Amino acid sequence: MADALTIAALLLTAFMATTVVLTRDPARQAIVLSAYGLVLAVLFVVMQAPDVAMSQTAIGTVVVPLIVMLAVHAIRRHHGREPDDGGER
Repeated sequence: MADALTIAALLLTAFMATTVVLTRDPARQAIVLSAYGLVLAVLFVVMQAPDVAMSQTAIGTVVVPLIVMLAVHAIRRHHGREPDDGGER
């Protein structure tokens, strides 16, 4: 049973990593990155590393996507684009 859970967590992690890479819009990528961080935290719990999972949850699920979203917003403001126009000129 433990092997099946480990394999499932690894496959879900690989799927989410691929999804992050294939997402083109930076704002959406930050949201998918947050979900990927959550999946990584689950993987760490399955691999019996709860301390690493807590760190991953705090940093990978919350802080990094927030910084990415703030950077995307600042770049769009600097270039005179509104955040909801799709980023096209």
